[in-house]
Amino acid sequence: MTEPIAKTSCFTVFAAVLVSAGVVGAQFIGPQTAARPHSTEAAPVGPIPYMGSSSCRECHEGFYQKWATSHHGLAMQPYTDELASKELTPPTGEIEILGARYLVEINKGEGWVLERDPSGEKKYPIAHAMGGKNVYYFLTPLERGRLQVLPLAFDVRHKRWIDTTGSAVRHFGDQRDEPLDWRDPALTFNTSCHSCHVSQLSTNYDLETDTYHTEWTEPGINCETCHGSAVEHVKLFRSLPKEESPSDIRILSTRKFSVEQMNALCAPCHAKMAPLSSSFPPGSPFFDHFDLITLEDDDFHPDGRDLGENYTLTSWLMSPCVKSGELSCMHCHTSSGRMRFTGSESNNLCLPCHEERVRNATEHTHHPADSPGNLCISCHMPSTDFARMRRSDHSMRPPMPSASMAFGSPNACNLCHSDKDAAWADKLVREWRTRDYQAPVLQLGHWISAARQDDWKQLPEMLAYLGNEDRDEIFANSLVRLLRGCEDPRKWPAVLNALQDRSPLIRGSAAESLQGYLTQTSVRALLDATRDPVRLVRVRAAASLAGIPEDRLQDSDRESLSRATKEYLDILHARSDDSLSHYNLGNHHARKGEFERAIECYETALRFQPDSIPPMVNASIAYNQIGANDKAEAILRRALAEDPTNSAANLNLGLLLGELGRLSEAERAFRAAFASDPKSAVAAYNLAVLVSSDRPDEAISWCETARTLAPDEPKYTVTLAFYFRRNGQIAQAISTLRGATAASVPYPDAYTLLGQILEEAGQHGEAAEVYRAAIANDQLPSEVRSMFRVRLESMKGP
Repeated sequence: MTEPIAKTSCFTVFAAVLVSAGVVGAQFIGPQTAARPHSTEAAPVGPIPYMGSSSCRECHEGFYQKWATSHHGLAMQPYTDELASKELTPPTGEIEILGARYLVEINKGEGWVLERDPSGEKKYPIAHAMGGKNVYYFLTPLERGRLQVLPLAFDVRHKRWIDTTGSAVRHFGDQRDEPLDWRDPALTFNTSCHSCHVSQLSTNYDLETDTYHTEWTEPGINCETCHGSAVEHVKLFRSLPKEESPSDIRILSTRKFSVEQMNALCAPCHAKMAPLSSSFPPGSPFFDHFDLITLEDDDFHPDGRDLGENYTLTSWLMSPCVKSGELSCMHCHTSSGRMRFTGSESNNLCLPCHEERVRNATEHTHHPADSPGNLCISCHMPSTDFARMRRSDHSMRPPMPSASMAFGSPNACNLCHSDKDAAWADKLVREWRTRDYQAPVLQLGHWISAARQDDWKQLPEMLAYLGNEDRDEIFANSLVRLLRGCEDPRKWPAVLNALQDRSPLIRGSAAESLQGYLTQTSVRALLDATRDPVRLVRVRAAASLAGIPEDRLQDSDRESLSRATKEYLDILHARSDDSLSHYNLGNHHARKGEFERAIECYETALRFQPDSIPPMVNASIAYNQIGANDKAEAILRRALAEDPTNSAANLNLGLLLGELGRLSEAERAFRAAFASDPKSAVAAYNLAVLVSSDRPDEAISWCETARTLAPDEPKYTVTLAFYFRRNGQIAQAISTLRGATAASVPYPDAYTLLGQILEEAGQHGEAAEVYRAAIANDQLPSEVRSMFRVRLESMKGP
């Protein structure tokens, strides 16, 4: 038997190292995070006419006034002298940001930000103000129709001017985060933050000219955002006598909404999500229009508490009250976003469900009646800050100081008693509650933490949890997504089962994960998923099936896949100003073998985000597939100029250089890849192949590393045995191969090499048993098993 991997074929996995896409959505995120902008674009202005909130005023003055003065109504407003004098304070001086100095002026009649840098001075007028509950952000018009968030913002609670992007830098864990330049596309209003601050917006972006002609009905979140167009409603009531009450009022009444519909109505602007459509009609299911970011994202502590910027919905879905199916946002909030009860009356929010505890609050809270600690929300909805934003924990879980000790997450006890530690708080809550209510969350948090670190020692327990009837939707979904990083094939039955979960969120995540496991069984399951009643599941299934040959499908399967694929492509085409849309569209074309179209999409993605590594890496793969290896190398070099330690770029550069026969350069690239990612079995394996000719002991060491990192990859086992044999270590070679054949691996070379070694050693009987085992292995193709029959017959002699 010759060396199992030739110098060229060892690099044919180049195209398999495709960097997968991420579905997150957030504002003001550092450059290392691939994220979709936070967007819930309302229905376009053109096709559906809207009246604006002033049309509601003549009949609903009371509601109008509550809305107009609310944070919903004032989510965005024109900058005016009145706003400046009422809400803002003059700056105390310049603020230095990324080598430039900025000064805000709020003179009568105008507001602007002055920028001073080595190139000179420039004034940027303040056109609009966004927010105001915690922070005011300000917009200025830039070239080609862009509205950009200015580099200075105003902290409402502390009455001071701050660095906009600097305030959102993450200072936790081992993550590297840096403030964005204020001109970054992530801070372009037209594409990132518009839909939760204005109503009925049309982006009107022209990709060819890179120009926006953005329009909206009015600033703020207006009545028609939740009730639909009021045109027919107003027309009807203006034509009716005042005393007449029609059966059809020709507008959506949220009083008729179910709890699920009501929560979905609020969710788009209060969720860390990824949009799946260009509009969200009131009353629609949330997961028909959005995907949700869960604890796979490091902005959450492993136990689900908030760490970075997360909005509300993810933690809300962990609430026992919400899981009951009876709690809607409107139980505690008015439609204008205000609390129904505040201050000393806030415990009334928990009525009538928890009446006994509310009426005997001190017995439950162990705090004096007139203290903040006697309020339900103090312990069950504690507030934390990020980026000067104050948010309350909507999971409504009790304090868990033991989770603080394990994960560094906040707990209500120590947020108030900051002079004490978590161990002090943990001792008290365990004295007060005999039931260890913290244990289940601790276990789940440890699994999330381990999975984030690719630690799968508790994989069987994790997989079993996914099938539990009482599994938590958010934790289970997080595990399904984190399992994408697990190389252990034992995960696949659990992921396949998750495709049948009652939660469309989990079904969608399972469908996306199965992209890496296209077997006859999984393809069948994914084709069925293209008929799922929820769009999220259909489009994730369609994306995973992009590379399968459709001409081999039954008509009904081909039709359902075609419909779901159209839905998926509609999502990507709807946001033509979004880098990740073009990136994901490129991945879609690449999986279908349409590499020229994939390259166009990757290059377009890089127009919007020139420093993004994933489009560069995947473009290099596509260039390699069409034979343009000079361009493949050039774009990988560009990626490494941005990040010299990037493992994916170094790995693919090594694969490319090896294919081109530039082996010493390839070795350097693989070593760099492994240094950045010591869990890269591919880098270790290719290093073994590269050094095998003149450094056999090192080759064995690298191959052992690859097999340890990916024990279920039979190629690494067989190659290790081959090197043992070539190095004269016959016993080790036989022992290594026996483990593979005993496991009935579907890899013919394991049987071939073991049989060959045994025959050379004169152990013909044992060799024959190996060939019989291969013949009996129904995981091997029939033609391969026939070859082993021929070999077995030839051993019998003439």
